[in-house]
Amino acid sequence: MEQQLTAFIYPLIMFFILGVVVPVWLSNVADKAHSLGEKPKQPAEKSLYDQLGGDAAIDAAVDIFYRRVLSDAYIKVFFEGTDMAKQAVKQKAFLTMVFGGPNSYTGLDMREGHKHLVEKMGLNASHFEHVLAHLRSTLAELGVGEEKVAEIIAIADSVRDDVLNR
Repeated sequence: MEQQLTAFIYPLIMFFILGVVVPVWLSNVADKAHSLGEKPKQPAEKSLYDQLGGDAAIDAAVDIFYRRVLSDAYIKVFFEGTDMAKQAVKQKAFLTMVFGGPNSYTGLDMREGHKHLVEKMGLNASHFEHVLAHLRSTLAELGVGEEKVAEIIAIADSVRDDVLNR
């Protein structure tokens, strides 16, 4: 009889430990971690760079944008004599940086980079508006939603005073 009781008691004890004690203990550990201020990790919000499609999207946008700008008689004069391949590389790096992608921009800040255009060629707000219009058209051509277009235009417009050396 003692052997039968032992054969019954050990599995019952194991069932109790594994089925009741361990889950309660794990629950208490999780509650303590939560009460200590440890928050469950939330996925990081995607950067604008990632939301737009990363390098491929930036490359396509810059290529389309400069095609538009260089066909606009009112503003293409500002790019005469410019190595457009190098300009496109700089612009892609700059946009990647400002949209939250990997930062490899090493160019001048906006004020220094455009100062000579303002002082020697008369770059003004009207020219800046043309550039914004081409940016809007480029984004629309690429199928970027209105909310993202507004966000991008706001970013571009935030450097207006620097570009125009005000």
